[in-house]
Formats: sequence, structure tokens, C-alpha cells
Amino acid sequence: MLEILISGGWLMIPIIACSVISLAIIGERFWSLNSQKIIPSELVSSVWQLHKAHQLDSAKVQTLAASSPLGRVLAAGIVNQAHGREIMKESIEETGRQVAHDLGKYLNSLGTIASITPLLGLLGTVIGMIKVFAAIMSFGVGDPSVLAGGISQALITTASGLTVAIPTLMFYRYFRGRVDELVIKMEDEALKMIEMMQGDRE
Repeated sequence: MLEILISGGWLMIPIIACSVISLAIIGERFWSLNSQKIIPSELVSSVWQLHKAHQLDSAKVQTLAASSPLGRVLAAGIVNQAHGREIMKESIEETGRQVAHDLGKYLNSLGTIASITPLLGLLGTVIGMIKVFAAIMSFGVGDPSVLAGGISQALITTASGLTVAIPTLMFYRYFRGRVDELVIKMEDEALKMIEMMQGDRE
């Protein structure tokens, strides 16, 4: 395996680096985008209980904001509850946009890796074919072993680039959809809280 990577030439270095970065981001995003971490199941009901008991002081709101992304969104609405439904919704939407941006952290890097690794493979193909034609000009086509190095480099870099790009693109799309799904769920939970606090829902 090591011999194959070495025969791919110097372009294998950035391709391997991209694969390591991609794996690190994928692992981190799986860990960070855990549904229970983002949207704790009993958070809205516990906030409602505190609200009914008139125990939602500034200290508890700060604790709520630090507890989870949903807590941060809910806290933004609670802080502005005295200003009415519309202001609460606006503050929740503003904070929700910031939270959505945070949830999408590193995904642009993942998308970039999915885009550039096939291009690095293609560049390796071009360099390999240049070596083939240079060998043909120098030695002719009589000795296949002279041509094998360039052809081997061309195929290895192309295959390596695609091997990194395909799963990276799949995970990029998956995490994008996951972030959108979590943001929608947070909006629904925040809307429930607004309706309960404004007396429109039990």
C-alpha cells in the first residue's frame, strides 16, 4: 500500500492531508450534531415550569443560554418576553441564524475538500501523462517499463482523489441536511415556548 502511495508522486501528499482533515471534521461533526446535545427533549417543558413558578430570573436564563443551542435560542426570547410576541420572535430568529451558522461550522471546509481532491487527482493525471510523453520522446515506445511510471502515477492520483472526494461529498450533504433539520426543530420548540408564554398554548 505504501509503495502505491509513493508511486503516486508528490500530489499524494495534499490528497492524504485532505483525507485526514476530512475524517477529523466528519468525526467532530458526528459528535457535535448529536440531537440530544442540540435540542434536549425536556428543555421547553422545564422552562415552562420555571416560568409558571416565576423562577426565570437572569441567572437561570444565563444558565439556559449556556446549556445548549436550543437553550440559547429560548433564552433570547425569554429576555424579550416583556416586549410582546413579535419582538420575541425576531430575537429568536436572529439568535437562531447565529446558532445555525455555528452548527454549520467546518462544513465549508468539508465541501472544499470534496471539490478540490478530484482536481488534485486530475492534476496528477496530467503530470503523469506529461511524463509518459516525455519518456516516449526520449526512449520511444519500445520499452513498456519506461511508460509504466507515468501511467501508474496518473491512475493512482486520480483514484485517490476520487476515493477521498466521494465519501467527503456524501457526508457534506448529510451534515447540511442534518443542520437544516435541527434548525427547523429548534424553531418549532421556540414557537411552542412563545405560544405558552403568551397564553396561546398550554
